[in-house]
Amino acid sequence: MSTVEDTAQERRAGYRRGALGRAPRRRVTRRRRLAAVSAIALALASVGAGCARSAGSAGGNASAEVLTVGRSAAGRALPAGFLGLSFEFRGLEEYLGTDPSQLNPVFAQLIRNLAPGQRPVVRIGGDSTDWTWWPVPHLRQPGGVHYSLDTRWTQVARALARSLRARLLIGINFEADSRVIAAREANSIVRGVGSGSIDALELGNEPELYGGFSWFRTPAGVHVLGRPRSYSFQDYLSDFSHIAAALPHVPIAGPSSGSAKYLAGLGDYLSHEPRVRLVAVHAYPLRHCTHSQLPTIAALLAPETTSALAARIGAYASVAHRHGVALRLDETNSVSCGGYPAVTQSFGAALWALGELFALDKAGVDGVNFHTVPDDSQHLITTGETGGKWTAAVQPEYYGLMAFAQAAPAGSRLIRVSGHLLTGVQVYATAAVNHQVHVVIINTSSRTRAFDLRIPGSTGVAVRTTLSGRGLAAQDNVTLGGQSIDPATGALGGTPAAHPLAPVGGSYPVSVPGASGVLLTASRG
Repeated sequence: MSTVEDTAQERRAGYRRGALGRAPRRRVTRRRRLAAVSAIALALASVGAGCARSAGSAGGNASAEVLTVGRSAAGRALPAGFLGLSFEFRGLEEYLGTDPSQLNPVFAQLIRNLAPGQRPVVRIGGDSTDWTWWPVPHLRQPGGVHYSLDTRWTQVARALARSLRARLLIGINFEADSRVIAAREANSIVRGVGSGSIDALELGNEPELYGGFSWFRTPAGVHVLGRPRSYSFQDYLSDFSHIAAALPHVPIAGPSSGSAKYLAGLGDYLSHEPRVRLVAVHAYPLRHCTHSQLPTIAALLAPETTSALAARIGAYASVAHRHGVALRLDETNSVSCGGYPAVTQSFGAALWALGELFALDKAGVDGVNFHTVPDDSQHLITTGETGGKWTAAVQPEYYGLMAFAQAAPAGSRLIRVSGHLLTGVQVYATAAVNHQVHVVIINTSSRTRAFDLRIPGSTGVAVRTTLSGRGLAAQDNVTLGGQSIDPATGALGGTPAAHPLAPVGGSYPVSVPGASGVLLTASRG
C-alpha cells in the first residue's frame, strides 16, 4: 500500500507524463460518447422467520450473526456539505457548459445528490491550479501556464454557486512564485464569483513536488522546475506568507499537500498563518504511476487500506482542530495518476468509497471531495450535450457516494455497533436528527452473510435498500434501491425497490448478498 506522500508524488508525475490539462480545450457542445446507463438489476436474498439461536437470542435466523446498535450516538454531528466533488479548472465548463444562463442541469443534480438539502462544497483545482492564471496586462504568460481564466469562466462559477447555494473552494496559482499573478487571479475570481460563495482560496497544489517535477518544458526540451531542487518546507512557509499577504480578504486553504514531511509541520504552519481557515490535504489509497505497480480491487478493499488512510488524515484533523481550524480531504479517489479502469470503474470502488467515507467521518475529518476528471480513467461522471440537451453517465463508485449521502445526512452521528464481524464485512450506524437510525452493512466477500440486527428502541417496520452490482469487477448494471441514474435528469430513475422489513423476536433478520451493501432505516421512539 502506498503512503499519502507516495501517491501525491507519483500522481503528479503521471499527470505530467500524461499531460493532464495539456490537451487542446474541446468545445463542450460537441457530441460525446456516453457510457450506457444500464437497466435495473437487483439481487435480493429472501429473509424469513426461523428458530431462535439460543435461549438468550430470539433472532429470526438460526445461522445469523447478532449485531446490536447502541442506544446513544458516539460521534460528532456530521458537518453539512461533508461530501462533495472536486474537478480541474477546465472541468467547470466541460461539465456545466459555457453559458451561465443555461448550466447543465444534469450535472447540477449530480452534485445535489451528494448533499441533499445542504449547501454543497465544490472544489475547483487539482494540478491545473498551478497551470492556470488570469492574464496580467504587460506580463508575459509564464511557461508553466496553459489555461487562462476570463469573465465567462467566473460567470459560470458564479451561476453554479447561486443555483446550488454552493460553497466553492478554488485554487490559486502558487508555482508561478508571483504575488502579482496570484493577486490578479484571486481578486478577479472573488470579484467575479462573489466572496459570499467562496469557502476558501486554495493557494497552490502539492508544493512538495515543485522542486522535483518539471513545471514545464521549453521548446528545446529543457525541463524547468517551479522551485529549486533544494526547496524545503521552511522555504514553502516563507513563500506562502509572502504571496498570501497579497490575496483578498477571504479565507485561505492550505497547505494543499499530500506529503507526510510537509504535514508533519502542520502545527507550525497554522501557528504562523492565521488567515488559513481550512486545512486542505490530498490522499489516494492506491497508485497507478508505473506499469510495475498495478492496483487491484482486492488491495482497495483490504481492511488496512481504509483504516490506514483514515487514521493518517484523522491525525492531521486533530492538529487542525487544536488550532480551531477545520480539515478537508479536498482531493481523493481510489487510485492516483489518473486511475486504472479495472479498479476505478468497478463496483468494488463503490463499496470502498462507502466504507471510506464512514471511516473518515469517524476519524474526525470535516469534509471530503472526490476528484473527477472528464477525460481520464478516474472520472466519476461523463457529460455530453447535443442540440441543447444535456445527458450524463456515472461510474459505479458514484452510487457508493449516494448511498453514504442517504445513510449519513447532515447532523447525523455515528453509533457504536457491537457483535462479531465476519471477514469482508463492515458495519456502520448513524442516528439522524429526525430520530431515524441508518445501518449500513457492506459485504465484499463472495458469500451471502446473514445477521440478526438489534436496534434497541425500534420495534416498527424498517426499510431495506440494497446497493447492488454484478460482482466486484462489474462496471455497469449498478443500482441503489433498484434504481439507477437517469441520464437525462441526474436523479435516480426507475421503480424503487426499498423493501419493508418487520422485526422477528426483537431483531431484524438481514441477509446481505456477496459483493453488495445494504442500508436498513428504522425509527426510534
